[in-house]
Amino acid sequence: MAPKIITRFAPSPTGYLHIGGLRTALFNYLYAKRHNGEFLLRIEDTDMARNSKDAAEAIIESFEWVGLAHDREVFYQSKRLPLYAQYIQKLLDEGKAYHCYMSKEELESKREEAQKQGKVWKYDNRYRDFSGTPPEGIKPVVRIKAPLEGVIEFKDGVKGTIRVDAKELDDFVIARADGSPTYNFVVAVDDALMGVSDVIRGDDHLSNTPKQIIIYQALGFAIPKFFHVPMILSPEGKKLSKRDGAMGVMEYQKMGYLPQALLNFLVRLGWSYGDEEIFSLRQLLEIFDPYALNSAPSSYNQEKLLWLNHHYIKQTPNRELLELVREFGVQGLEEYEGINASAEALDALFGELKDRSKTLVEFATHYNEILHAPTTYDPKLLKRLDSQGAEILGKLCAILPTLPTTSPNDIESALSAFSEANGLKMGQVMPLLRLGILGKGGGIAMGVAIFVLGARECERRVRTLLDSQEGKCE
Repeated sequence: MAPKIITRFAPSPTGYLHIGGLRTALFNYLYAKRHNGEFLLRIEDTDMARNSKDAAEAIIESFEWVGLAHDREVFYQSKRLPLYAQYIQKLLDEGKAYHCYMSKEELESKREEAQKQGKVWKYDNRYRDFSGTPPEGIKPVVRIKAPLEGVIEFKDGVKGTIRVDAKELDDFVIARADGSPTYNFVVAVDDALMGVSDVIRGDDHLSNTPKQIIIYQALGFAIPKFFHVPMILSPEGKKLSKRDGAMGVMEYQKMGYLPQALLNFLVRLGWSYGDEEIFSLRQLLEIFDPYALNSAPSSYNQEKLLWLNHHYIKQTPNRELLELVREFGVQGLEEYEGINASAEALDALFGELKDRSKTLVEFATHYNEILHAPTTYDPKLLKRLDSQGAEILGKLCAILPTLPTTSPNDIESALSAFSEANGLKMGQVMPLLRLGILGKGGGIAMGVAIFVLGARECERRVRTLLDSQEGKCE
């Protein structure tokens, strides 16, 4: 029987969850869930000076929004400090770690001296086998005894075999002078105790892996498999900035993106499955393979994200979409007096708006522009409202109450018949009607607008325009 796949995502709550972190979480989630394993969420909050409660809550909120459910409870490292202390003491008792009494000032002096010489200072192991009397007034750190020779080797699922000469590493610190454990130590202990079998993370952690392997080996823990994923870069190949998309995940919600679009977008940044672009979460849970992750960095593409979001908006059922856009100031049709609130009207309106909206914000904007009477008018179209234009619009105003209410197509046919009966072209009629009803050119089909708004509301809007231009209805 194959061992159970257990993965984890372990953010630090020093800032909001960004899309690079969400992508890492998604990869871990998909791998574990595809194999009926567990996906864990661990908040690495041992940096008390930089932790943010709001950021920790935003991480949880982000996971809930995108629908990546974690197993077990949320682990908080700040609540596990006594456990880390036990394992640090274990290494001290077994002679695998030791107290180092170099003062902070001496350490900084050595580093500065090496820097002036163009070198990187490496701890010289002076207290590795120390048995004398400790110097007074110095609280020691705890250093692990790293191997002095040989090679630390591991096979990375993305980058292949990685080898690091032991001589490149020093006896690194696993506990600070105040007793608090360091990052690499708590990560290794937690991953081992939580049974994490596979670690998928950004390749900015690649240099940490040899140190964590040393800790695994010193404590007799099994070493997990590693997958180090290249970063997401800007279109220019630079580090992703906020301008390029490096925002908190919940900012994407505020901008009107759907979670399924964001997840689809992120999974394709570093992973592929033939030439396919559209993936539902259900599909991904059947096909995702971390061994297919790309070894080269991915490039953020805003147009691709908008394209995917547009696709998922069009796929969303109308009633569900209505509930989503309520968060952006939209009311249901039944909440407007005199408006056609039928299911047919909703379907007709949403069918038009889905084609024109790449985000929920755009959808809500278009929706509200239609449902609320215009307060301003397109200056270019107003130029058409000369005496002839006013006469045409006046005749339209008169026939609006007589238009059929059965369907948008029937309304369009009646408008076409009106144009023909008056010796007019549709190009003369429709822009003026749009101006009166919507205040601008373009937008949804007039048949749909009149079908949804109703003849009386449309007549009122046209009258308002004509009165403002000193025109008259017949």
